[in-house]
Amino acid sequence: MCRHDPPCPTAEAPDREAARVVARHADQGWALLCNGFLVFEDTGGLLPDGNVVAPHRPTAPAERASA
Repeated sequence: MCRHDPPCPTAEAPDREAARVVARHADQGWALLCNGFLVFEDTGGLLPDGNVVAPHRPTAPAERASA
């Protein structure tokens, strides 16, 4: 689907969310990327083949120990 040069990552690639947005519905909480990946605001998504990608919210950095 992607026609960018250089091409965006495929929907199967680990960095799939780096692809460009082609449609966004912020009021509904989703965006369609040019690689066919549908990403939701909770960081989950749907691959073009219908498989689900579980949300992967970043965790808080570990607190630094006092010296």
